Amino acid sequence: MAIEPLSLNERSRRILATLVREHIDSGEPVASQILVRRGGFGLSSATIRNVLARLEKLGYVRQPHTSAGRVPTDAGYRIYVNSLLTRPRGTRATSSVEAQVLEQIGSRPDLDTMISAVPHMLSQASHHVAFATTPSAGTAEFHRIEFVPLGAGRVLVIVVARNAQISHKVIQLEDGVAAGELEQAANYLNIEFSGMSLAAVRDEVLERMSHDRVLYDRLMARALRLARSTFEGLGHQVTLFVDGTSALVDEVSAPSSGITLGALGVLVRLIEEKHRLVRLLTKYIEGPGLMVVIGTEHPDPTLQQFSLVAATYADGNNTATVGLIGPLRMHYSRAIPMVDNVALMMSRLLGHAPKRPHPADS
Repeated sequence: MAIEPLSLNERSRRILATLVREHIDSGEPVASQILVRRGGFGLSSATIRNVLARLEKLGYVRQPHTSAGRVPTDAGYRIYVNSLLTRPRGTRATSSVEAQVLEQIGSRPDLDTMISAVPHMLSQASHHVAFATTPSAGTAEFHRIEFVPLGAGRVLVIVVARNAQISHKVIQLEDGVAAGELEQAANYLNIEFSGMSLAAVRDEVLERMSHDRVLYDRLMARALRLARSTFEGLGHQVTLFVDGTSALVDEVSAPSSGITLGALGVLVRLIEEKHRLVRLLTKYIEGPGLMVVIGTEHPDPTLQQFSLVAATYADGNNTATVGLIGPLRMHYSRAIPMVDNVALMMSRLLGHAPKRPHPADS
């Protein structure tokens, strides 16, 4: 997503960055007089206007109206964001989010509890749409399984992986099963498969069920049938948690939002159809780290009125994504460290804390 600045000297970069910050704060075109007063450049208004004219010629700013000041283009936002990505990222904007998440999940978090808490806290802090996905469970290491009878042939299945990920599923049995038989089946599966990946457990269960000897061992047959119902599709599921859609509605109501009702409707439908958003995020996040997608950098034209800040976290086996979706006027200087540090916190709580490459080296 990087754009190489075309012949921008340090003075031009500073003026562009100040213009972007002013526009993010006010939502209005930024006049040269404002840059003279607030930029601390020690330059005349005429000199500032000359620099702005050159930035406009290079495609980094534009004038909405002849008599108006300038606003950044997507390319201008990109230059500004790239400068943020090369700086050390503090933790001040994130500390309150981390504290709230830790308070909610306690000292021994399970994955679903943590991931459901994070988007809410991020959205509250940023006033943008926040999201988090769960890692694909396929390579998670199976720890134990429990069967809880619910009555009428229904059984609650609890699968615990060694990364603290807990999955729940209710299965319907054709015939009733006593609580003692369910306990025996769980004990058998825990002894046989503990330590294997969930995907490997699924494959091994299907393999064993194909053997004739299973038919002559009632306990084994019962346990494997329960396991087949449990692990079917479990290893490939990616769950998406989203919070803060109302923040976008508030944003559109602002006169300077730049987001149309049509674009808002498209994004809301994308959030409602979570599988589509998961596919989109999968395309964006090709590897570990932090990424920012701005406006027209989205391959999907319907999303080009929005920016996305996302980072990956890891559970030791797989990576997943946490991030924000907001307007082009997103406060990137807060959003970027907030998302990055929360992702690192999630990795740390899951027992895997990868080091981010220095932005200048990536």
